Amino acid sequence: MKLPRDIGGEELASLLEIYGYRVARQTGSHMRLTSSYKGEEHHITIPRHKPLRVGTLGSIVKAVATYLEINRQKLMEDLFKQR
Repeated sequence: MKLPRDIGGEELASLLEIYGYRVARQTGSHMRLTSSYKGEEHHITIPRHKPLRVGTLGSIVKAVATYLEINRQKLMEDLFKQR
């Protein structure tokens, strides 16, 4: 599965809610999301741009997949299949 080319930061933040990510704070055009899904906190920063650059989106997906210890393709299918 390829990364979507038209997803914005706010939409990605709402999709990540299924893994326990919540907006902890916002500074300027960036959101800081925090998750305690696996017992330890994980933080990621997402720009509120629309659309997100493919490299930025790929980096975020990779960081979340590493934290959740799941395959990157599986995570992309879970997040983007309903779009």
